[in-house]
Order: sequence, then structure tokens, then C-alpha cells
Amino acid sequence: MNTDLLIFYISGTVAVLSTVLVITQYNMIHALLYLVVSFLALAVVFYVLGAPFAAALEVIVYAGAIVVLIIFVIMMLNLKKDAAEQERSWLTPSVWVGPCILCAVLMVELLYLLTAEGLQEVPREAVDSKQVGLSLYGPYLIGVELGGMLLMAGTIGAYHLGRQRKKVTHRFLEAAEE
Repeated sequence: MNTDLLIFYISGTVAVLSTVLVITQYNMIHALLYLVVSFLALAVVFYVLGAPFAAALEVIVYAGAIVVLIIFVIMMLNLKKDAAEQERSWLTPSVWVGPCILCAVLMVELLYLLTAEGLQEVPREAVDSKQVGLSLYGPYLIGVELGGMLLMAGTIGAYHLGRQRKKVTHRFLEAAEE
């Protein structure tokens, strides 16, 4: 069996499993860790398919910037006084063992891809950043604009939900004191 095909299937399986775990996790931090693993697995899939620029964008934009945005939203919504103690309980081995195992599988695959000789069997055409930019801001401009508006709406909605929860909690505490 071709090694590229095997790595593609392993990465695809890791991506699907980690995405399912993102959906099924009740804890937001656990889901976020599995989301990062899913993005990294997709980057390996892009790399194997001959799109190293798309793989780099996947890591930088999604696994980097989008996850940081989600962390800021989680921080805005974290309104409990015992939040520091709760965050310490999140750092137990049961939280990080699963994502670490999946990331180790992806790292072994990526190291094999980068060090193996003769894996250039599939003809690959390099796509530079200028072509990607012309495509994104040309025929796919509406998709870029809609994605930006969706991210902004989610951030504003999370902020307003957090403010409303804080106001309700404050009013409840005032009523309990009286």
C-alpha cells in the first residue's frame, strides 16, 4: 500500500474521531483541545494531498487564530468566583491524554513525510499565496465576507450573553441580600 495513502487514511480517521469528540464533550476546554487536534489532522491531510500552503494556512489560521478567539470568548463567559480552582481541575491527565495521543500519531506521520525519500510520486503543482489571495478576494469574496460576519456575530453574541448572565446574577445576589 502506498505510504501517502496510508497516512491520508490515518489522518482522516484522527480528524473524524477528534471532531466527534469535539461535538460530544461537555467541557468547553476539552472540546477545544480536540478541535485543535482535528485542525492539525486536516493540515496533514492537505499536506499529503499536495497542498502545503493550505496545510500551513490550516495550522496558522484555524489551529492558531480561531482557537485563540474561542479562548477569549471562553474567558469572557467565565464569570464564577471559583474559576481558578475549576481551571486547575481541568488540567488532570484525563483531559490531555487523548489529544496528546492523537497529536503524537500526527507528529509521527508528519516526521515520516518530511524525512522519507521518494514520496514525490504524485505530481504536485505549487500554489503561491498570490493565487490564493486572488481566488479568495475574487470569485470567493462573498464566502470570505460571510465567514468574517459569522465570526463577528458569534463574538458579539457571546459577549452579550455573558453580560446578561452577569446582570441576572448580580440582581439575584442583591435580592438575596435583602
